[in-house]
Amino acid sequence: MPGKLLVFGAGFTGSRLVAALQAEGWQAAGTSRSGENGMLLFEDGGRLAGEALAGVTHVVASVPPGGDGDPVLNAHAGDLARSETLVWAGYLSTTGVYGDHGGAWVDELSETRPTAERSKRRLAAEMAWTEWGKAAGIPVQIFRLAGIYGPGRNALERVRGGKAVRVLKPGHTVGRIHVDDIVRTVRAGMAAPGAGPVFNLADDEPAANADVLAFAADLLGVEPPPAVPFEQAEMTPMARSFYADNRRVSNQRIKSALGISLMYPTYREGLRAILEGN
Repeated sequence: MPGKLLVFGAGFTGSRLVAALQAEGWQAAGTSRSGENGMLLFEDGGRLAGEALAGVTHVVASVPPGGDGDPVLNAHAGDLARSETLVWAGYLSTTGVYGDHGGAWVDELSETRPTAERSKRRLAAEMAWTEWGKAAGIPVQIFRLAGIYGPGRNALERVRGGKAVRVLKPGHTVGRIHVDDIVRTVRAGMAAPGAGPVFNLADDEPAANADVLAFAADLLGVEPPPAVPFEQAEMTPMARSFYADNRRVSNQRIKSALGISLMYPTYREGLRAILEGN
């Protein structure tokens, strides 16, 4: 039976989740700081008007945490805990919480040792949501997302932009997940709150960014972007930080516990579908 979903931070991923649930007959809304595209607008202090939370059965939080913790819990932990209708909460985190594992495979039981400050804050937010759920008696599921791509945000767009560079760092791979597979997996978690507390969302084949860009160029029928050794590449500090960690993220739990069969098991299927407008 459809419920009422509220997504805190309905950006690239959250807005597609809202649209998907609306298509199923749910009452679904998301928040943004701009209030654009029909999204609810945060009030001063990061709070929502009380009526926005009325009757909500499911919440998803993806707002990036700051130095003072998770902004959703800071603003609404008490409101959500006192809700008489809320039955489930989901938190969208990052596989960055695993840190560097030297290219080895990691799963949900692997040690978390984040190196980037943004990943350390995500891990702290995971813990805060988990503790909140225990105290409130509400199931909380953590979804650790690999690199998100989809229509309008993908290697095809980067190649078309003409500024892409294939950074070569032997042995380094990156995990990815298509936004529509994220939506399907979160939806499956909502339907199975007892299936587990933490899930990795990544596709079947971690791959080097250089390989993905070369494949995108081939799909477009253009020359691949220039290749530059990592040591010589000009990158922002944030872009360079993505090469500091190396791990392969296992997605077996979403398959076994949630019954997920990925629509886009590798970047190849995903990019082909995007190019064909699907």
